[in-house]
Amino acid sequence: MVLLFLQNHAGCTVTKLRRKTLRFIAHEFFLPHGSFCLHKTRGNSRPREIEFREVINAVRYLVRSGCGWRMLPIHFGHWRTVYGWFRELARRFLFQTIHDVELMLDRERSGREASPSAGVIDSQSIKAPHAKTRGYDAGKKIVGRKRHIAVDTDGRLLMVNLTPADISDSAGAQMILDAIRKRWPWVKHLFADGAYDRLQLMDKAAYLDFVVEVIRRRDGAKGFEVLPRRWVVERTFGWMTRWRRLVRDYERRIDVSQAMIFVAMGANLTRRNAHP
Repeated sequence: MVLLFLQNHAGCTVTKLRRKTLRFIAHEFFLPHGSFCLHKTRGNSRPREIEFREVINAVRYLVRSGCGWRMLPIHFGHWRTVYGWFRELARRFLFQTIHDVELMLDRERSGREASPSAGVIDSQSIKAPHAKTRGYDAGKKIVGRKRHIAVDTDGRLLMVNLTPADISDSAGAQMILDAIRKRWPWVKHLFADGAYDRLQLMDKAAYLDFVVEVIRRRDGAKGFEVLPRRWVVERTFGWMTRWRRLVRDYERRIDVSQAMIFVAMGANLTRRNAHP
């Protein structure tokens, strides 16, 4: 009876395993080999029991659903194990690396050069009730953090910098310019709104060989107006807030919050590359 049951369900089991594997074809660059796999145990500890892919699945499930760590489904493994590996991978910048490689693949797939040459910068103030460092944005009347981001001209995330909400847009942009120059050296042209038209920011941009173009609203314009280039970064903020963990900043640590953002944006690019 048992053998008959296995024979009847063998095909179903193989099909499920094949579907589960095909979902992660884009991650084959990282998971089978190399230091990113982390297949070695630490010291004399027992062998790792959780699958590395399940760690990625669990983190994406958490960011997408907005649940707490203790509420993770048990089939991902114990939540403490998943959280421990998440912190280790975030410390190694694995989520940012996956995101950046997927970004270059997506740009090549759309007929562009792998590395961008232009970008758009903007900021978003969000509530952060549990953050260690937070501030008050008087313009938005929000107590929390501010996300300073740079995207390419199609809206793909290039860099993110988190600060207290009371930091001005121009001051936060100065911090992100250095990171852009190191991570994406071919970026030369940046688009921004009027809040970034500050002498100190322009001087630093010129020192780092950036050309900042400020796009302003028309004189006398009322209500909402779609501005060239600037609407792209607003769409990226909309992509972020579709991931419920990013609607607010629930993280106490800035590095953990940044890793969550790269998990979400990397998953969007992975899905786009896997299903063109």
